[in-house]
Amino acid sequence: MKPTLSVLAAALAIAASCVPGAMAAVSADEAAQLKTRLTPLGGERAGNKDGSIPEWEGGFKGGNARQGGRRTDPFANEKPLYVVTAQNLAQYATRLSEGQQAMFKKYPGYRMEVYPTHRTAQAPQWVYDNTLANATRAKTVNNGFAVEGAYGGVPFPIPKTGQEAMWNHNLRWQGEAYRSRINTWITTADGKKVQVSDSVVDIQMPYYYKEGSLDSYKKEPYLLRLVTNGPAQKAGEALLIRDPMDPVAIGRQSWQYLTGQRRVRKLPNAAYDTPSFVTSGVSNFDEIYVFSGAMDRYDWKLVGKREMLIPYNANKIFAPAKDSDAMAERHLNPEHVRWELHRVWEVEATLAAGKRHVIPKRRFYLDEDTWLAVLADGWDAKGQLWKTFWYLPIVAPDVPAVMAGPFGHYNLQSGDWIANNMMNEKPEQISVGKRQPESYFTPDALAGEGVR
Repeated sequence: MKPTLSVLAAALAIAASCVPGAMAAVSADEAAQLKTRLTPLGGERAGNKDGSIPEWEGGFKGGNARQGGRRTDPFANEKPLYVVTAQNLAQYATRLSEGQQAMFKKYPGYRMEVYPTHRTAQAPQWVYDNTLANATRAKTVNNGFAVEGAYGGVPFPIPKTGQEAMWNHNLRWQGEAYRSRINTWITTADGKKVQVSDSVVDIQMPYYYKEGSLDSYKKEPYLLRLVTNGPAQKAGEALLIRDPMDPVAIGRQSWQYLTGQRRVRKLPNAAYDTPSFVTSGVSNFDEIYVFSGAMDRYDWKLVGKREMLIPYNANKIFAPAKDSDAMAERHLNPEHVRWELHRVWEVEATLAAGKRHVIPKRRFYLDEDTWLAVLADGWDAKGQLWKTFWYLPIVAPDVPAVMAGPFGHYNLQSGDWIANNMMNEKPEQISVGKRQPESYFTPDALAGEGVR
């Protein structure tokens, strides 16, 4: 039986179906709910009826959650409330995505250890203030594929369309800048693990510069620079991305440093369903972080809100000293994945008329407190479930935020899978706060630091 939508979610879903793409900001009276009924970022402040989802009380209050450079588990002493298995799947099916249900059916040993729910999401007060301002001034333009009037906070804390909700994911709070040291692993259909990347990733969000403003902001919200240290045949390769607020009209600006040619070349289309060379083509560019980039290949529908089991407060994934110990043969090691019950926004994307994409239908589940797309499913052209995506949100009180950790997807048809952003073997996993000059994110800087 399909989960019942809340009254609010149903109303918003109806509104979404009546609006073709562009959407105006909400009224001041509606925005005022961000100080009462809603959290400052747009989640429902109250818990659910039976208390299994608690009230939001300001976010994480448990201390540092760090030991040196490693992210520790602030809830390490907790025990699972229950475990979902293939045997009791029917009891919990309404709280699972179709992709997660398929995992239990494909792999009988798959399981979910479900823990008490902690609503740890938080942000600085200035992000809350900007989110409140965005609610009454931000709007989508260019058929919903671009944003105007937003800066320094969630652009649409009270979303009315699927595109607005997905913009919240793309522009979610994750700090002004951070560096991750990551490994990327592919597991083949026969169970062989192959490391395809050992990289350092710098991410910077000019959209979230504390001292900035809507007027001074250059309309480039997201900067990424990735330098590959291994394996040997890839060492020295680099990728640079600068995303605009209108990724359709302007396009993603991206460059690659080629070690063999010792030069930087502009990439023609590091977006949509173009296979990413960073993952050896196993993931497409718009599957990175579950979804990223332009939205014009799809029609978007805000289905509503529901309660689901999702990965959350997932610092325990870093407990093993080796990446391989955090991964089982066919999926992440269930012993090291924490699942909780949370409310999520469900957004459905279907291929737009006249467009093409290798995944014609996708469904995303966005955590209401962070706007992070924690789960997603994708169907192929025959209407068969193809891939199920996951993202592990990490408690990072030093930001402060619940921010992105490892992510990847399982191919339900072929049996292979990918785990990106694995950091177990890194002494410094996610370092936050140090901003680079924006010249660091330029092709000239990339060329100047070519190592071979």
